[in-house]
Amino acid sequence: MEDFALTFDLDMDFDGFDISGIDVGGTKTQNRYTLPKIHSGVKNHAVKYNNAVDFVKQFSKNILNGDAIHCLTSGNFIFGDIFEAFAVEENLLIEDMTASTLSISKDNVDSLHNLLAGDFLRSLNLIVSDYFWSHNRQNAPYIYSQLDIDDMFQLAVAGTHTKVTLLKIDGRKIVFTGSANFRSSRCVEFFQVETNPETYDFHKAWHDEILGKYATVKKSVRASKLYDMITQNTEGKKSWDQE
Repeated sequence: MEDFALTFDLDMDFDGFDISGIDVGGTKTQNRYTLPKIHSGVKNHAVKYNNAVDFVKQFSKNILNGDAIHCLTSGNFIFGDIFEAFAVEENLLIEDMTASTLSISKDNVDSLHNLLAGDFLRSLNLIVSDYFWSHNRQNAPYIYSQLDIDDMFQLAVAGTHTKVTLLKIDGRKIVFTGSANFRSSRCVEFFQVETNPETYDFHKAWHDEILGKYATVKKSVRASKLYDMITQNTEGKKSWDQE
């Protein structure tokens, strides 16, 4: 994106790692390695939803016109914020949103809830990685309570590492792909957007296959009962707010 100050510094600890040279036959040779710069990270309060709004204001018309867009974003950009900003700023009805991401945050869940509850989104299918789930299963009650609205939500957990979001809007088939998870990684990320029915159908097919096999929401079970079932198995676990 334009006007973003990118930083590629890494937060790596090399304490105790000798890079001064290699001892060859009693002679210290010069080493061609140097320590990487230390990255202090981006503070939470610096991660702003406004960045997604700025992106939408600049590129929403291009997206709706079918243009292909390639974006490089800084660490203070939250990929998952784009979809709420897109729908709200353009007053769009998203007929279907199908997404796979390695991980999501509480803020991501709140944003998706806003879309469902605000009648901007009719159907949400979400796939998260089993790695994320194994470390965040205690947050399942919150995900279900916020997103399982009027039978519009499905969640699958599988051994995936994909970052794909598919939007169907007024006949348009829009595809977001790239390196970015829904939640901020505080790193430079890349994603691209294109309106492409063939690419959309390709990704939708394998997403639907995963959803069909690894879905966690039994549509015949009321959300309140499902919430109670999950809660019983997660008592005493750490929550997002405690991380």
